[in-house]
Amino acid sequence: MSEKEEKNVAVRSNISEIKNKQRRAAAYKKLKMEKLKVKKEKKKAIEKLRNELGEEAVPKQIPKTIENQRVFDETKITESDDEIIAEAENDSLGIHLSSRAQAKVLITTTDRPLSRTNKFCKELKKSIPFSEIYYRRGLDLKKITDQASKRGYTALIVVNEDRKTPNGMIISHLPNGPTASFRLSNVVFGREIKRSGELTDHLPELILNNFTTTVGNRIGRLFATLYPRDPDFHGRRVVTFHNQRDYIFFRQHRYQFRNEKRVGLQELGPRFTLKLRTLQDGTFDSKFGDYEFIQQKEKCRRKFSL
Repeated sequence: MSEKEEKNVAVRSNISEIKNKQRRAAAYKKLKMEKLKVKKEKKKAIEKLRNELGEEAVPKQIPKTIENQRVFDETKITESDDEIIAEAENDSLGIHLSSRAQAKVLITTTDRPLSRTNKFCKELKKSIPFSEIYYRRGLDLKKITDQASKRGYTALIVVNEDRKTPNGMIISHLPNGPTASFRLSNVVFGREIKRSGELTDHLPELILNNFTTTVGNRIGRLFATLYPRDPDFHGRRVVTFHNQRDYIFFRQHRYQFRNEKRVGLQELGPRFTLKLRTLQDGTFDSKFGDYEFIQQKEKCRRKFSL
């Protein structure tokens, strides 16, 4: 420990021993100002070196974050993983995406949903083209899945609720799966967003961010099956599923090019956050389903699944 650091430690210990509150606050303020002064002097010295010797003389420090300190995942997909990419193209999702089949989505809820869940389903219907809402009326979920498959629906979305608030979502690709179960949180409707715009009937563009592992890639392609592959660029409407630390953020915007470099965004809503609970091969089967992924509490905060 240097002489200066020893001095600072001694000053801190002396401050904690001062019994008078005002004198202790004044001493702490003085110590804080001294630290700020040292920091500014160090910053000026670095800038001076950069001006004299160039930017490479004193490289900029990269702050440590959970993202750039992420633990390496063996399931992360790279461009050289030809076998994984080929396998993904030949599964049920890949066949649907490559055939460019028209997406047709059925949205349903729990039995007797309350007003906030109904409102969320209506906004979800506006956000997903070629989707319809069906109220369950006590019908078993497996029967709904079978009937929806026979009537040509390509996906089934089930919105669950708890304490008057939507808190869960199941997305099942029809007719052969997979089925993903999510925890739903932070639901904000379009009218609750400040300066939000009105949705139009234009087919949206789709952006999928940070789905890099095998499970993440499968979830991203599951979202892709909900939307048509021929967006209407004239509408300038874009839907984003952004994965960050295994939380999937849904946002919907309308963009406008202000000039060659700047783009203006107007949020349309709704907003919500998804957290993957399970990924199941095939359609919904809570008892005998073959699970590809089950959420577990990770001991390491820097390890992610998607």
